[in-house]
Amino acid sequence: MFPAAALLALSFAAAAYGQQVGTLTAESHPRLSVQQCTSANNCQTQQRSVVLDANWRWLHSTSGSNNCYTGNTWDASLCPDPDTCAKNCAVDGADYSGTYGITTSGNALNLKFVTQGPYSKNIGSRVYLLSQDDTTYEMFNLKNQEFTFDVDMSNLPCGLNGALYFVEMDADGGKSRFPSNAAGSKYGTGYCDTQCPHDIKFINGEANILGWEGSSNDPNAGSGQYGTCCNEMDVWEANQNGAAFTPHVCSVQGQTRCSGTQCGDGDERYDGICDKDGCDFNSWRMGDQTFLGPGLTVDTRQKFTVVTQFLTNNNQTSGTLSEIRRLYVQNGKVIANSKTNIPGMATFDSVTDSFCNAQKTAFGDTNTFESLGGLAQMGNSFQKGMALVMSIWDDHDVNMLWLDSDYPTDVPATNPGVSRGPCSTTSGVPTTIENQNAGASVQFSNIKFGPIGSTY
Repeated sequence: MFPAAALLALSFAAAAYGQQVGTLTAESHPRLSVQQCTSANNCQTQQRSVVLDANWRWLHSTSGSNNCYTGNTWDASLCPDPDTCAKNCAVDGADYSGTYGITTSGNALNLKFVTQGPYSKNIGSRVYLLSQDDTTYEMFNLKNQEFTFDVDMSNLPCGLNGALYFVEMDADGGKSRFPSNAAGSKYGTGYCDTQCPHDIKFINGEANILGWEGSSNDPNAGSGQYGTCCNEMDVWEANQNGAAFTPHVCSVQGQTRCSGTQCGDGDERYDGICDKDGCDFNSWRMGDQTFLGPGLTVDTRQKFTVVTQFLTNNNQTSGTLSEIRRLYVQNGKVIANSKTNIPGMATFDSVTDSFCNAQKTAFGDTNTFESLGGLAQMGNSFQKGMALVMSIWDDHDVNMLWLDSDYPTDVPATNPGVSRGPCSTTSGVPTTIENQNAGASVQFSNIKFGPIGSTY
């Protein structure tokens, strides 16, 4: 994801992340079926489930129900230091539908944007696909494979992001590497991505309270001294008016805690261990403004299928990742990806290292994707195994303008690469859309994965 994901929740007066396990709310993971394919028209249904990220969960004292974290402030008595906080605080189970607006039915996952309960108001959510044992994340290696899903974004306006992506988390949520983490993947711990987010409240089994400051524009979020980094493959970041798929890479393998320059914050964006910009293919940004949107070639007013193929240099799973291709299927018609139409650029319709280099040159962007390893590094991450993430969120940093509007806003929109979608530069303000578009939602369904050509 382009900016640090500013995601918020309010549950029992606290949005929190913990490492011990509470017992006040039973944890029952919503079931979700997926299909693993071996060849065309030969797919087997597998029963899986999803788990809510721990950053949304109620965090309370292990001895009772006192909040360890309220609003965007830690309780100083329960959390005087990182280790004591981890011992004193427990993350509890979740009421998925009632509190968080997360429901499943067969092969479909529905995520509501705002869920208003009698005692809580929740905004956004992030879930992970669990493996068959229901206690570890399903880990994907998609080299020489394809991944397919249906998406319904007809209820997802400007400023919102219905995202499906992969990150190089630990399969057990860090439980084995960090003994102070007793909760693990069963409670959604261990998140990381290439933005090295600082808003994760527990990293490496310790409370991220050192240097913690509450957000100036988000009453339920803050940031600590540490960030949590890892490779990230954004298969789908989108709303009705904009969509992008983007590999991001880091110089490290696996979930890594960062501090200082390593995190690449602010003016040090291009000095960190991760490529925060990534190499994005956004049809509008790449010069085709008639391809994806309401009533366009890919009509976002109705459901469609997204097919992503991860090709290797030798067409084997052992090969080096060399190309990421995109297809769409809607109303029984296979739709090829749009082609680039940028002055000075050759014509591309997929993500390759050559495309990335040409794009960065044409747009005058810093090419940390290449310097940190490019597609080969993305393939190394899949080889290690990546967890599947699905989320709905709004953007307290830059109002999602990087996805669906003009960004950055301090240069002419006519400059190559600045225009990314048709939304106004005044759209996407969280306080506005959380009130005016509280009923927004996204549905992901019919997830399939297998060899190239087997899933659609």
